[in-house]
Amino acid sequence: MAGFDIIKRGAQSGDTAWKEAMRWLRRRLPMGLYARSLLIVIIPMVLLQSVVAFVFMERHWQLVTQRLSAAVTNDIAAVIDLIEAMPSSDEATITRVARQRLNLNISIEPDEELPPPRPKPFFEILDQILSEEISDTIRRPFWIDTVGDSNLVEIRIKLGPERILRVYARRGQAYASNTHIFIVWMVGASLVLLAIAILFLRGQIRPILALAKAAESFGKGQKIDEFSPRGAEEVRRAGLAFIQMRERIERQIEQRTAMLTGVSHDLRTILTRFKLQLALAGDSADLENLNQDVEDMQSMLEGYLAFARGEAEEDVGDLKLHDLMNRLTLEAELHGKTVTTAIEGDDNVRVRPNAFTRLVANLASNAYRYAQTVHIDARHSSKWLTITVDDDGPGIPERSREDVFKPFFRLDEARNLDSSGTGLGLAIARDIARSHGGNVTLSDSSMGGLRAMVRVPA
Repeated sequence: MAGFDIIKRGAQSGDTAWKEAMRWLRRRLPMGLYARSLLIVIIPMVLLQSVVAFVFMERHWQLVTQRLSAAVTNDIAAVIDLIEAMPSSDEATITRVARQRLNLNISIEPDEELPPPRPKPFFEILDQILSEEISDTIRRPFWIDTVGDSNLVEIRIKLGPERILRVYARRGQAYASNTHIFIVWMVGASLVLLAIAILFLRGQIRPILALAKAAESFGKGQKIDEFSPRGAEEVRRAGLAFIQMRERIERQIEQRTAMLTGVSHDLRTILTRFKLQLALAGDSADLENLNQDVEDMQSMLEGYLAFARGEAEEDVGDLKLHDLMNRLTLEAELHGKTVTTAIEGDDNVRVRPNAFTRLVANLASNAYRYAQTVHIDARHSSKWLTITVDDDGPGIPERSREDVFKPFFRLDEARNLDSSGTGLGLAIARDIARSHGGNVTLSDSSMGGLRAMVRVPA
């Protein structure tokens, strides 16, 4: 049983390590479709070239070099046999035959010892193979020099106590020196193919990026520039589906706006008649409650219509954060509250000014209503605009923080709406934030109350 537990813990630790490795890899991989598509093309090409180059180096380059080195070594061995078999007076003839027939420049020199071995170059295949061939075939003390850019390879072989055979051979006789041509052709062809792949990928990715930009703009409630489906068949189908969806949504918004306009006109007419009849009835204590009810109905009607109509028809424009903070400060003074503000980043933001002002004002008003001290912080970075409203009020229970964004939801705790409220303030705020492509979230504040955070794309 203990062994099973050890195996189980080992498997769990292995899974954890694998998940951590995958998370590390995902964090370092590019997120864009274009970059990932390039990786899909480049990585297999690099792997294929690596395998081909390895096989070529292992099977072709090394084999050819070994055979060439063996041929040179056999020629040198034959020259040594001739030198030992023939009298010393024929050394000139042997030298001439080696130069004319074997392409070897040789000389027999009196010497006692070979030079000290030279350091072997790193990644030099010729030095290793030629040394092995001389050791296996000639089996005499030797010294070779293959280092440098010279086209010659020098070989010294000890013939006896006082004689050394010095041989100069062309590097090409013992070494496959034209191997780089294969590498150049392989890399060059890969670069050409990669350039062609990049051109084709760019042409295929551009319609997808255009579709994503159009969908993002539509999600933020912005006007979409001329967009027409292009690219592959699947991308065209997705673009056509997006256009049809956008048209259906715009028709529904137009129908809802037209219906609400008619309802608003009719209900306001009836409320105006109520007000007129109450005014003609004179001043009476019994009519004060009716007048208040009519005012409440008017306020609730305006709130309902504002929530249903939204601010989608407003165009995107510039809004100065300092002007917004000054407006919120003045509102706090009217309520007799203490407010502090802070702005970090660019003062100008691209939003729908009236809608965004209403969004932040709703959150601030909610804080003014239930708290004495409020802090509003705005941070405008290159990607996001974040506005945080902190207060020292009673807060909202965590279990109810999502429910308060539902239309007409009313809390039974301290943040319950007063008699003139409609329960639409936070719902309208979140609706406006989402129309900008962002959201509104609630959490605990460092001041002890509630924190409302607005985060929209900058």
